[in-house]
Amino acid sequence: MTLSDQTTSQPQHASDGNLAASARDHLWMHFTRMSTYQTADVPVIVRGEGPYIWDDQGRRYLDGLAGLFVVQAGHGRTELAEVAAKQASELAFFPLWSYAHPKAVELAERLAHLAPGDINRVFFTTGGGEAVESAWKVAKNFFKLTGKPLKHKVISRNVAYHGTPQGALSITGIPAAKEMFEPLVPGAHKVPNTNFYRATEHGDDLEAYGRWAADRIEEAIEFEGPDTVAAVFLEPVQNSGGCFPPPPGYFQRVREICDRHDVLLVSDEVICAFGRLGHYFGADRYGYQPDIITCAKGMTSGYSPIGAMLVSDRVVEPFLQGNNMFAHGYTFGGHPVSAAVALANLDIFEREQLNQHVLDTGDDFRRTLEKLTDLPIVGDVRGDGFFYGIEMVKDKATRETFDDDESERLLRGFLSKALFDAGLYCRADDRGDPVIQLSPPLVCDQSHFDEMEQILRSVLSEAWTRL
Repeated sequence: MTLSDQTTSQPQHASDGNLAASARDHLWMHFTRMSTYQTADVPVIVRGEGPYIWDDQGRRYLDGLAGLFVVQAGHGRTELAEVAAKQASELAFFPLWSYAHPKAVELAERLAHLAPGDINRVFFTTGGGEAVESAWKVAKNFFKLTGKPLKHKVISRNVAYHGTPQGALSITGIPAAKEMFEPLVPGAHKVPNTNFYRATEHGDDLEAYGRWAADRIEEAIEFEGPDTVAAVFLEPVQNSGGCFPPPPGYFQRVREICDRHDVLLVSDEVICAFGRLGHYFGADRYGYQPDIITCAKGMTSGYSPIGAMLVSDRVVEPFLQGNNMFAHGYTFGGHPVSAAVALANLDIFEREQLNQHVLDTGDDFRRTLEKLTDLPIVGDVRGDGFFYGIEMVKDKATRETFDDDESERLLRGFLSKALFDAGLYCRADDRGDPVIQLSPPLVCDQSHFDEMEQILRSVLSEAWTRL
């Protein structure tokens, strides 16, 4: 190699102004095929305002995914940045290991007041996967302390995503997400989800289908042995697979089943909490009482990372006795800056009535997206609140889906980039059948719904001609 070859092959640095090249050389992106960027620039997002984001080339995009189901109050909220700076100047960090700090105390009290029923205790994490991991651990610990040490297994749904830590990944129902990390934590078992569009049972009766799906949970508990099952993990609206809402009566039936077999019901609300469905918690949207709630993402609208596991009085009670302890924790759980930002974010929710805005306009969002059902490629539009999936099909009449190669060409080969290039950041996903997911900031209005529909219509129409 000559000196000139060595010079030209040196990696470029962000300080040189080429962020995309530096990202390619040094940044390990999450859930990303990094070979993609050997011949293409890494998109670099540099700022946001309201429901829009801008890249380093000055191009504007409508954020149709709220970052990653996160930026509820919208981008560019300087008041949240100011709260973070103020808190950092007063107390930048202190752990919750046998100590407390004011913002964690205030946030725990506020969340307890917002949570349904007797959920009054808050265990902070730094994200959703950690909250799910904590929930499985506390369920096993709870039953060991209450004289049922064999209860350790969990039930969750097919295709459901619950996080990447080893325990949470075991609960996740996506085989392709797990195969490279096996063996995982044993004891996690799967049941059917509530994808009514693909229902093989009771396809003409939504309520009967919901009862059938719930009864599969009881069937799994009885098959494994009720004395071995600790918890059922369910999202209010299942994200992965494309936004599956619960059929009427589904969660009420699940609650009965859990009570009958002394199994804890965990409501995984990492996505569905904090306004996504028009309520602080999705359990309130569908009228059921969980024993544990896991949450994260929208608690701070993404301005600082935080997560939490919220538990009922019954679950925490044995940990308040004698020498008992939950031997679990995270260095940055309940971080002072994140807790302060979360409190300020909840102030915005109250002041601007963001939950009510979702309740008032959620049907408008759905109706706008349903206009796309006149396209031959659109099979189903489903979801709730500001959280929708659009399932794509080869044949609307038969609901025939795409094979793996077709899905690869459709989603990764065309749709993801085409939507982004057209000015819409959203998610094309095939963890299940191919879908486009939309979860915009809660500040969006009809003008943004229309913009999404117009971009989707144009790109999906072109996608159909490429099949």
